Amino acid sequence: MDRIIYTVIISFVLTLALGVAIIPMLKKLKMGQNIRDDGPKSHYSKAGTPTMGGIMFIIPIVLVSLGLSTRSYDYVFAAVLSTLGFGAIGFIDDFIGIYMKRSLGLKSYQKILGQIIISVLFAFFAYRNVGSSVYIPFTNIEWDLGYFYIPIMAFIMIGTVNSVNLTDGLDGLASGVTLIVSMTISIIAAFAAHAVEQDGLIYLADNYKNLAIFSAAMTGGCLGFLRFNAHPAKVFMGDTGSMALGGGVVAVMVLLKLPLLLPIVGGIYMAESLSVILQVISFKSRGKRIFRMSPLHHHFELGGMPETRVVAMFMIATALLCLIGLLAV
Repeated sequence: MDRIIYTVIISFVLTLALGVAIIPMLKKLKMGQNIRDDGPKSHYSKAGTPTMGGIMFIIPIVLVSLGLSTRSYDYVFAAVLSTLGFGAIGFIDDFIGIYMKRSLGLKSYQKILGQIIISVLFAFFAYRNVGSSVYIPFTNIEWDLGYFYIPIMAFIMIGTVNSVNLTDGLDGLASGVTLIVSMTISIIAAFAAHAVEQDGLIYLADNYKNLAIFSAAMTGGCLGFLRFNAHPAKVFMGDTGSMALGGGVVAVMVLLKLPLLLPIVGGIYMAESLSVILQVISFKSRGKRIFRMSPLHHHFELGGMPETRVVAMFMIATALLCLIGLLAV
C-alpha cells in the first residue's frame, strides 16, 4: 500500500510540473479548443482554451508506472501500450481538429478503425495471457466466453474509451470521475495481488501489484491535472487525454478479469454514452428528444444547474458506485 501512495504523490507532482511547462507551450503553439456550434452557448467563452493537455498526465502515468513496477512487467506494459495507443488516436484527432479549425478531427470511420485495431490486439494478448473467462460481480463465478472473448473484449474496450471521451465535456468532469475510478481499481488490484499471492501464484501477484501501481499513477495524474482543469479550466485534456484514460481504465479491468464491473464503477461513463444513444434513437424514430442535449451532463447544464454542481454531482455518484463496486468483488 505504501508504494501505491508514493505512486499517487509522484505522479501528481510530475503532472503539476509538466502543467506549468506545457500550458504556456500549448498557448504559444495556438493549440486552442474549437467549440461545437451546436453546443451550449455558455461554452462559447471557452473557445481558445489550450487543449491536448492530456500529455501532462500521460507522460507521468507511463514513466511512474514503469519506473515503480517490479519483476513481472507483462500486464503493466500492455496497459501502458493501451493508454498510449488510444491516446495517439486522440492526439491525431485533436491535431487535425485544431489544424483545420474544426471542432471535429478524424472522421468517425477513421477513429473507429484505429480503435478496433488496438482493441483486437489487446484482447488477443489478454486471451493468451489471462484466459477467456471473466468474473461475474457479486459472485465467485467465472464465465468462460470461449472464442467470443476477443470480440466481446474489443467491444467493451471501444465502448469504454468512447464513453470516457463523451464524459469529457465540462471542466474537471472526466478527470474528477476518472480520479475516483482509477483509485478504486488500484485498491481492487492490490487486494487481488494479495489474494493470489496467498495461493502461491507469485507471477500473477507481481502483475496485479504492477497494475495497482499503474492505476495509482492514473489517479495522481488526474489529481494533478485537476489543478489546471477545474472550473474555470486553464487547459483541456482533449481526446488525447480522454481516450488515453479510457484505454488505461479498461485495460486494467480486462487484465484483472473484471470487465463486467465497469458498468458499476464506470456508471457515469455508461450513463453519458447511453444518453447519446437514446437521444439519437428517439429523435430518428419519433422526431423527439429525451434530453435537452446529450451527453447527459449537458442535459443538467441546460436545465439551469451550474457547471460546477454538475461535476460535483457526477463525482459523488461515481464515489457511491465505486463503493458498490468494491462490495461486488
